[in-house]
Amino acid sequence: MWGPLLALAAFAPAVGVGLGAPGASAPELARPATTGAPGSTPAPRSSPALQPAKANGTVKQHTWIRVVRKKKVILKKRKKPTSPSSPVTAKPLVTTSPARMLNLLEKQEPGCPPLGLESLRVSDSQLEASSSQSFGLGPHRGRLNIQSGLEDGDLYDGAWCAEQRDTEPWFRVDARKPTRFSGIVTQGRNSIWRYDWVTSYKVQFSNDSQIWWGSQNLSSGMDAVFPANSDPETPVLNLLSEPQVARFIRLLPQTWLEGGSCCLRAEILGCPISDTNDLFPEAHALGSSDPLDFRHHDYKAMRKLMKQVNEQCPNITRIYSIGKSYQGLKLYVMEMSDHPGEHELGEPEVRYVAGMHGNEALGRELVLLLMQFLCREYLRGDPRVTRLLSEMRIHLLPSMNPDGYEIAYRRGSELVGWAEGRWTYQSIDLNHNFADLNTPLWDAEDDGLVPHTVPNHHLPLPTYYTLPNATVAPETRAVINWMKRIPFVLSANLHGGELVVSYPYDMTRTPWAGRELTPTPDDAVFRWLSTVYAGTNRVMQDTDRRPCHSQDFTLHGNIINGADWHTVPGSAHGHFGSCAGQGHGGGDCRCCHRCGWD
Repeated sequence: MWGPLLALAAFAPAVGVGLGAPGASAPELARPATTGAPGSTPAPRSSPALQPAKANGTVKQHTWIRVVRKKKVILKKRKKPTSPSSPVTAKPLVTTSPARMLNLLEKQEPGCPPLGLESLRVSDSQLEASSSQSFGLGPHRGRLNIQSGLEDGDLYDGAWCAEQRDTEPWFRVDARKPTRFSGIVTQGRNSIWRYDWVTSYKVQFSNDSQIWWGSQNLSSGMDAVFPANSDPETPVLNLLSEPQVARFIRLLPQTWLEGGSCCLRAEILGCPISDTNDLFPEAHALGSSDPLDFRHHDYKAMRKLMKQVNEQCPNITRIYSIGKSYQGLKLYVMEMSDHPGEHELGEPEVRYVAGMHGNEALGRELVLLLMQFLCREYLRGDPRVTRLLSEMRIHLLPSMNPDGYEIAYRRGSELVGWAEGRWTYQSIDLNHNFADLNTPLWDAEDDGLVPHTVPNHHLPLPTYYTLPNATVAPETRAVINWMKRIPFVLSANLHGGELVVSYPYDMTRTPWAGRELTPTPDDAVFRWLSTVYAGTNRVMQDTDRRPCHSQDFTLHGNIINGADWHTVPGSAHGHFGSCAGQGHGGGDCRCCHRCGWD
């Protein structure tokens, strides 16, 4: 039964970083005043970054969405375009004629990919700054979408921040070879307690880090001042009117939120220039010899790939839908077994679920790779894969939240932030949307009603959860009905986030406890399963890998009890774990990939 864990673990190092990870989101603020560096020119009040009412000429209306801010649920008013809009792209503060502006826009197509600050392709040694408030706010933390720890002030804070007395702050990136720089993406500081972001900056370039030249306005010939951020999390893209070829690029913040600090996270868009003299040797690129489809798949591409696998292996595969998303996208499942569509007595039913958070892409791709791998190896006669498919029935759901994924996919990793596409179209976090089955079980145990009066398995859904007006997403109901139809004995749920395997329960038994070891009666089994995965995951076993936050999971074998990490009432993890209290239902292990399994 544990074979699929090892097969899935083998793919983890080969797939790129996911889209997003949980973090803090600040409440909406009034239009910020700015603080400028001495001798700098503040951005005018007409700056696009300071006028949230319109973007790209599209008038926006208000819509209410639910935002999860760490452990607190708040309501936040968010602007929603009345018509489909393109990514937020700010432009230098220039005045040009309509004809020239049209020509400028045609030149500003973002043709270069990210340099790799977010994906860690750019190493810490390539990032420098004029100053830093602390090591945890050093230039190595100035990476797009990087998240702070649960406490500010640790070694893993949520941005680069210059010292307060630094009058001419700068943030520098060494590309280590001639590069055609075409754009910059910036964010503010990720923090629960503080609001810090840069509102405007200049850009300079150099080939030797000594002599610098700036990006200039086409009309005035003066150094261009680029409008930056108006909140901590929304990424803002600035495309250079004329791309520049250089080795170094640095950002010079000019103004920032009044009362705050000069803090930013960034990504640089740049194309490497071919080196005919071989002065800069090419770095070895990791790859795979497997003829698998290593790329991101939107809904249409995912459906096409699943159909191809089914056509390639029709005798061991079956595609079926367990329901639809709020926007009507089908939740497709690939079943893999020697008798697809048939429940065989004594054969365990196992499922993998990914894409619960729409913008966490890695789990989706791992599940798609797994179905390709099992099909190919079965056709080759691999005895291990043949035994797996002969002795169990495997169900693969690559996208539980296809609506959220499509939102994130259209914007792209650099512009989507950590939150956009994470929830469903109805702004529901599916990882908090399942019924709390733990509490009624624990209350019954405390009253001595288990197991004779209250069963400790197959618990009924609470009455409040079945009401017509209950806030239950159609995606959640589809998965619950799926669990009722098929007697699963084990589940793995893949997220993006920390590099760790967590196991049930997710919810603390002590009310209101932020974290507490809360094992199931099957704790030994879950710990062993988690250790099997972590022990065969190459990235997890890399002792030199970079931790995401201040918690070092390598000290505990890269596994943790979910509730001992942080309590999550209403999670799918705890829901499935409750059913598995005495080994009768479908237990759920989660693996987090981002900085790998959840």
